[in-house]
Amino acid sequence: VIAVTPGQANDSPALPKLLAELRIPRVGPGRPRTTPEALRADKAYSARGHRAHLRSRGITAVIPEPSDQIRHRKNKGSRGGRPVGFDASDYKHRNVVERAFNHVKNWRGLATRYDKHAVVFRGGVVLAAIMLWLA
Repeated sequence: VIAVTPGQANDSPALPKLLAELRIPRVGPGRPRTTPEALRADKAYSARGHRAHLRSRGITAVIPEPSDQIRHRKNKGSRGGRPVGFDASDYKHRNVVERAFNHVKNWRGLATRYDKHAVVFRGGVVLAAIMLWLA
């Protein structure tokens, strides 16, 4: 799923929309799955709302807890609750996605955002993703 978010806005609020559009094709017959087994994301996605949304859909969250959230939880003492579940060995595979982003950013037009319209920019990102997939 490729989505373009507004200029200076972070990408965290777009997570529910991305998950709603997600389709994972099956090997055999049948309609595509809409629920992945796990979601690997960086600390920006560690919000309580995101974790609750993933939990309600049965998706395992592989998201590290930011140091400020750890500090706030520990300051609350026993009322702070338990630390979030985090599989560090699974999180190490997140670099594959980050490297794909870096390959796409090597396209000068995409890195500098010369395109004025989001549709044209998204088309360039899709073209770069296809070229990366074919390589």
